[in-house]
Amino acid sequence: MRSRIRWGIIATGNIAGQFARDLALLPDHEVVAVGSRSLDRAKAFADEHGIRHAFGSYAQVLEHPDVDVVYVATPHSDHYATSRQALEAGKAVLCEKAFTVTAAQARELVELARDRKVFLMEAMWMRCNPLHLRLRDLVRAGVIGEPRAVQASLGFVAAYRPEDRLFSPALAGGALLDVGVYPVSLAYHLLGAPGRVKAAGTLAPTGVDGSVSIALSYDSGAIASLSGSLTSALPNNATVSGTEGWIELPRSFHDTNRLLIHRPGRDVEEHTVELIGVGYAHEAAEVARCLREGVLESPLVSWNDSVTVMEVLDEVRRQVGVHYPDHDTVSTEPFPST
Repeated sequence: MRSRIRWGIIATGNIAGQFARDLALLPDHEVVAVGSRSLDRAKAFADEHGIRHAFGSYAQVLEHPDVDVVYVATPHSDHYATSRQALEAGKAVLCEKAFTVTAAQARELVELARDRKVFLMEAMWMRCNPLHLRLRDLVRAGVIGEPRAVQASLGFVAAYRPEDRLFSPALAGGALLDVGVYPVSLAYHLLGAPGRVKAAGTLAPTGVDGSVSIALSYDSGAIASLSGSLTSALPNNATVSGTEGWIELPRSFHDTNRLLIHRPGRDVEEHTVELIGVGYAHEAAEVARCLREGVLESPLVSWNDSVTVMEVLDEVRRQVGVHYPDHDTVSTEPFPST
């Protein structure tokens, strides 16, 4: 692997633009190609971000010899297919969250990456945020005693347009895969895999979930109360509570650089970190570290992490009653799968 990490970006939406701006802050990273289904959009994106090669197809990015790793920023419905094509082309992959539409797709990508010996990682950038790494370390160190509960919400009011990616079943829209994945991933990060999942939600007119409420319970006795919404302005904060205090992540918990430790009889303790850009740079730096060390998966967002979170999301969709026309392979068996 060269000292300079050379990226290809697949798709040109808002999140791809944010990622490209953060990559520009890393001196050892370079975006060498961008692909879109519209050549005009690809050229406009390339002009904005100083990218040498713009293509009117994803395949041309995957075929480009200078691309070391691709960032897949397509709608959810295309994550599996494009990531699979990239792995088959021998390109390392950083795929946006939610990793895939179903857990079955996630397992297939993992097996393909393992067989082809190609790096693969879900772009759950929250898990690479140095503040969230500190949170994990504080909880493991027992600063709040034994962790017993996680509360987290993430939601906003989205303008309803049936054809928009947020509300289109064909694009695997809905609150769960767009914003609900963050609270679920946070709970997994701190408490591990749940033993039981209970979910309720409201459906948009298109049939995708407009809002979801999720209760997770654990064999340890811990619980998690999580919510995501495209129809409500939620607090967007998070709390992990233990037997000796609690840690608060203020709004917005998934990209914050600040946490507060509350313990009875003691002053509130504040921790802050410096973020590079808006925070996407940290996941790119983790990808670079893995590529240079020759490892196939990151311990910060492991394959098992991504698959297990997708299993929880599958179960939530099953209970809420969300079905996608081209991805209706959610297990009919209750969680956990065997």
